[in-house]
Amino acid sequence: MREENNNVSKNGMKRVFRKKWFFPALYLTMAALLLTGVLWYQNLESQNPLAGDEPESEKTGDSVTGNGTLGDEPESQPVMEQEEVLKMPIKEESQAQIVTKFYDYDAEAEDQEKALVLYNNKYYQSKGVDIASSDGKAFDVAASLSGTVTEVEQDPLLGNVVKITHENDVTTYYASLENVLVEAGAEVKQGDVIATAGRNLFGQASGVHVHFEVRQGETAVNPEEFFNQPLSKLNVEKEKETSSTSTEEQPKGEEQPDSSQQQEDSKNTDQSGDEKPDDSVGENSESSAATAHT
Repeated sequence: MREENNNVSKNGMKRVFRKKWFFPALYLTMAALLLTGVLWYQNLESQNPLAGDEPESEKTGDSVTGNGTLGDEPESQPVMEQEEVLKMPIKEESQAQIVTKFYDYDAEAEDQEKALVLYNNKYYQSKGVDIASSDGKAFDVAASLSGTVTEVEQDPLLGNVVKITHENDVTTYYASLENVLVEAGAEVKQGDVIATAGRNLFGQASGVHVHFEVRQGETAVNPEEFFNQPLSKLNVEKEKETSSTSTEEQPKGEEQPDSSQQQEDSKNTDQSGDEKPDDSVGENSESSAATAHT
């Protein structure tokens, strides 16, 4: 009797195993049990964090802990403002071209030749660059850096001149200007239009242009080397400054073109020649005639 019951049980199990739905159902049941176990374990772990994990409140300093009280954590440093870079003094840089270069004693002979200005049968070394538009027309002159306008003057030889001072003892000079829009003491932002480009007596060969100089302290630097460079990079090595000063310094009598000749030339070019040109011009503009330049 017992053997018959065993045979019946075995036959019943075999019939179940032969059913098409048995193994899929078995797999689904095992998968459900496994998933349930994983979820239960994760839930248990989240309710009991490890001893080494700090609560979020301790990480952010929102609560008093055994190691200190609120305010013990160092304050976060403010994000530093992005430093300005030196820009060309023209609104449309793509249309600008440098027609007279900065005179560099270490430059190639060809570049040095392009940095000489002929005036009154004499050559003068350029202390800045002359920038003109590719079409030769007038254009807006913009502040190359943010700063304070410290001088605005009209010079019979150099035209209208604007001087702007900046951080790090940096000064920019703009000469050969028309329609000056700023006054001394005004604060300007980088890119603000300060005037339009014009002509002057000293740089007639450059046509309509702006003469642009950059100085650190009293030393002129090559603007082309610092365009698109941060203001902090505008520093001059002491040896170069000393060498430049001693080499370029000339007797006072050789620095300036003859004043009477300036008056005569001013009348011939419809400049306002009623006033005698100051022998010290160029101090704030296109450099002073032995180093001056449009």
